[in-house]
Amino acid sequence: MTSPSRRAVTTAALAALLVSCGGHPGERTSTAPRRETVPPSTPPPSEHSANAARALRRSVPVRLRIPAIGVDTPLIRLGLTPGGEAEVPPVTAHDRAGWYRFSPTPGQTGPSVILGHVTVGAYGDGVFRHLARTRRGDRVEARLENGTTAVFTVDSVRTVAKAEFPADAVYGDVDRPELRIVTCGGPRTGDGYLDNVIVFATLSSTTG
Repeated sequence: MTSPSRRAVTTAALAALLVSCGGHPGERTSTAPRRETVPPSTPPPSEHSANAARALRRSVPVRLRIPAIGVDTPLIRLGLTPGGEAEVPPVTAHDRAGWYRFSPTPGQTGPSVILGHVTVGAYGDGVFRHLARTRRGDRVEARLENGTTAVFTVDSVRTVAKAEFPADAVYGDVDRPELRIVTCGGPRTGDGYLDNVIVFATLSSTTG
């Protein structure tokens, strides 16, 4: 179980992260599904969740693939800045996603959290530019440092207003290995986005 202090840190870090999505006022907004309000609870089990694979030992993720939307990215480790805010991947021409190191590693029991940009300033599209196109049943592969690949099946994809971000559903305790992938989406406002796109997935198999 996550301790109260640990949960407070992760929730505060998430709130800080959601402010920055690597955007720029001159960039186009990626297509996103209809915005919906998500209650602050873990999504209900799906037919995929019911067949979740056995949890893995801890091993840091080094690469993420989502074949259905053409994502194949190295993963960097993200933590907290000296000011107590969440780190985000650097805004570079070769955008990469990051694993939030205060969450479980992919395949461990609990929600492992992957964060990335939808746009990267003057460089244009980010690594998760098409994340909103992910659909239930899509395959997500997390390659681990120990050579194992944790394979997840998407349970749901949700676009939510940032003001109503379901922190408990993303970071709250669960009793099986799950994955959360978070980026920005929806309409533009100033130099950012109004919404977040969140992919919820469950471990379904392992290879390697």
